Amino acid sequence: MSEITDFDSLRQEMAENSERPEGPARNARAEQLLAEAEKLGIPLAVIEALGHQLKVYNYSSEKDKMFVPFARLLRMWDERPEDFDEYETHSLHWVFKWMSSGMLDQPHVPLASVEKWLGEMEHRYRLAGHSERAVRGAEFSVAAHIGDIPRAERAFEAWLAADRDSMADCHACELQGQGWWQAERGRDEAALELLRPVLEGEFTCAHEPHTALASSLTPLLRLGRTDEARANHLRGFRLVRSMESMRGAYADHVEFCALTGNEARGLELLAERPAYFTDAGQPRSRLDFLSVVALLMDRLVELGLGERQVPGPPGRTWTARELAPHARAEVLALAARFDERNGTTYVSERARTRMGQRPLVERLPLGVRAARPVSAPVAPAPVAETASEPDLSALLTEARRLSDALQPNAVPAWAAVSRAAEGVELDARDRAEIVDHEAMDRGPEGAELFERAAELYAEAGDPGEALAAHARAAYIRALSGHVAEAVAVVTDLYDEVLALYADEATGVRQTASVLIGRARILMRRAHETGEGVDETILGAADAAVRELLALVDGRGGGDVRLASRTAEALAMLAELAVQHGELEAAADLFGRASEGFVTAGLPWFAVEYEARLAGLAHHLGDVPEAERALRAALEHGGPHLEAVGRAQLHLQLGEVLGGLGQLQEAGEHALEAAHWADEAGEGPTLGALARHQLGGFLLRRQRWAEAAEVLESALPDLNAETHGDGAVVQTQWWLGDCLSELGEHRAAAERRLQAAEIARHWPEQQDHATLAHLAAESLGNAGLPAEADQAYARAGDLWQSLGNVHGLVRSLRARAWLALRVEDEDGTDAAREFMADAVRACETALGDGVDDDTARLRLVAELGHTHRQFGDLLARSAAEDADDEAIRATLEGALAQVTEAIAVFVPLGDGALDSRTGAELAAGWLESDLSRPARAAARARSVLSAYDGATEEDTTAQARRAEAQQMLEVVQEQGAD
Repeated sequence: MSEITDFDSLRQEMAENSERPEGPARNARAEQLLAEAEKLGIPLAVIEALGHQLKVYNYSSEKDKMFVPFARLLRMWDERPEDFDEYETHSLHWVFKWMSSGMLDQPHVPLASVEKWLGEMEHRYRLAGHSERAVRGAEFSVAAHIGDIPRAERAFEAWLAADRDSMADCHACELQGQGWWQAERGRDEAALELLRPVLEGEFTCAHEPHTALASSLTPLLRLGRTDEARANHLRGFRLVRSMESMRGAYADHVEFCALTGNEARGLELLAERPAYFTDAGQPRSRLDFLSVVALLMDRLVELGLGERQVPGPPGRTWTARELAPHARAEVLALAARFDERNGTTYVSERARTRMGQRPLVERLPLGVRAARPVSAPVAPAPVAETASEPDLSALLTEARRLSDALQPNAVPAWAAVSRAAEGVELDARDRAEIVDHEAMDRGPEGAELFERAAELYAEAGDPGEALAAHARAAYIRALSGHVAEAVAVVTDLYDEVLALYADEATGVRQTASVLIGRARILMRRAHETGEGVDETILGAADAAVRELLALVDGRGGGDVRLASRTAEALAMLAELAVQHGELEAAADLFGRASEGFVTAGLPWFAVEYEARLAGLAHHLGDVPEAERALRAALEHGGPHLEAVGRAQLHLQLGEVLGGLGQLQEAGEHALEAAHWADEAGEGPTLGALARHQLGGFLLRRQRWAEAAEVLESALPDLNAETHGDGAVVQTQWWLGDCLSELGEHRAAAERRLQAAEIARHWPEQQDHATLAHLAAESLGNAGLPAEADQAYARAGDLWQSLGNVHGLVRSLRARAWLALRVEDEDGTDAAREFMADAVRACETALGDGVDDDTARLRLVAELGHTHRQFGDLLARSAAEDADDEAIRATLEGALAQVTEAIAVFVPLGDGALDSRTGAELAAGWLESDLSRPARAAARARSVLSAYDGATEEDTTAQARRAEAQQMLEVVQEQGAD
């Protein structure tokens, strides 16, 4: 902090303090500055310091501190109004509005005092000649707060009817307040129409669209416009996250999470702002915040998560079950204080209504990661209550029906049979089927149970099914790595079942079960060969699959098991075709396999093969087929798809649609992929990849704030080991682009430099050079010229090593403009030298010869632009305090460069017309500055002639013609013919 020795240094310190983050530290500095101002002995200095203190208090959690400095300011005005300049006079009257709202926020301030102050404000505004618009707006706020709806509606209409003047709030703030009231009265469509210009950026201010975005969330949800609500949450929360004074808007975002199934994110928001639980400077916003805390905690308790540890007031740990009644009690106590002051029950009624809301959307994926996933416990399937014990016979019948039809819920049905059969004597067949399905449920641990089932099938007199159960056990062992053992076992089983089948001692179904077990095991052995294709092993697998097909193909009829064997065999042949490199044949076979499952009424079995088909089709360039297959997989999987499989399919489909330019739907699938990955517990792996993809799609749609939120959410989980360093670099790159568009240039530079550091180690340095160049741009825009110059120098070296003349030239030009900012002779000389180097780089490259005509023309154009920029730089470098001859010499140099640019552009024809005319106009203004009106006029006429006959739609042509006409008017006054 600089020492304050005079009024100017005080003003500088206040300006710098205004740029600091909202909060107690900024407030404390304002208090110090007031003390320093008083030492200066200048009344206006004290007035400005008090105004600064008022402002920082108003935009902080310490709003209750505003009243003392305002009272002092008002006393100074009443005693010596001549001490106030025009700006401070305006500011004093402006702050009346803050006082009226500030009084409402404090329940200890009597309502009579609020009303008296409102009258004082009206009186002073009338004396100062101001419109009553701001007064009626303040009256509306009072009436709306206490629940006097008729008065509020009257004041609302009077507010809108009164003339706007310098005391009216900005358009953005007024529209936000009007929209809030319409939503409060349940008129959601009208509310959103009022908020629309603010949400779309037509009107903005320091705190808008921040509040408007928050106010729009619940109306959008109530209207079912969930996509807009999601977008406004991501955009809006990004804006209010660092602004301490916006606890009310922050509460709206927590409420949004509680109403949309995003409880986990709601907890994260609470954890980011622990001080919001206790900051007492603005009781009304604390009431709003604690209301949504209670809402969120009640929701967690309802979901069965009452014992979950949650963020809460400091000093102890909290569970949701503990925090819910605490927050509710705090809310109702605060509301009671307001109601006692107001003489109504309105604040308490509103608080109870807010805390008692029900979710408006069961599940609204946001695309951002949740560090603490919150999921409702899976409710057990409802069981019909019966007066007697479950009917075991009926359970057996239903389980057999489901397993014969290969339904997904067959295994749970057999588990129900097993439970019902405890203590009941069953025959061997029933016990065999129970054990068989228990083995299926065990997965890799089911081999021994399959063997036990085989014994029971044999005991029941079904040797074919016994062999089939042994084959299932052998396949489980193959999956566990015991392939050779499994091959030996299944070979014997194969011989035995064929002998039984030949003797008609078993049926086609049992025989097919053994044959498919054998085919699966041989396919497993073929897969284990890796990239080295063993034709003997592949041939054995192929023969086994074709033998299975010969047995079952065409014999399915109504038997879905046999139909499924046919479809699976076709899929195995497709796998073998892939291993032989016959990709088109494989795609056809996967398609036939999928169709077979669907035709048999088993669409969920088709999903795996449709996904494989999609991958092959994409690889083969058949993007429409890839899209069709992925859509079919999602449709056919339906409710039976596991979360991770659903995430993978959505991710693949998003990639395909993104490649087709269908960015909105691609983003929807990436959003679903992120959600289902999180549900599957794969947020740090698959979920991070989905967020990376979603951020890219949002970026391409120029939804910068949403993209930034999603990409920032992805970065903590992305790593080179899991996702590849390319994904990490791309995410940083995209995020840097978003931050640049949002004006967060320092943060953009950090992201771009981080990405460049990774790319530095890649063998191909194009990305490294590009990122270094972009980082330099961001550093320059962030007001860090020295750091920017270093980054441009690094980028220039990289461009030169790559032989990229365009990159080198642009880095040199950028360094020239940075050097000019130094504003001394050394800086000007360096700027000229950099620009001269850029010209030489172009000329050298052209002199070396460029074989490709297109590349040569681009290089010529680059030279023209460099001459043009050189001329602009020289013109701007002419020091105002230099003597006339020095200024004239500099302008002559500038004119020479611009004239050279025109000469370079002319041979490029119509392709460089706009560049040439732009340079021609620049030369014309220089001629005018050098007192050569005739030459300036000639250049203006040349531009007019170049665009003779240009259409109204050609905006560049119209702008050039307008500027040329303006030049003619100017030089006519100088005496040109």
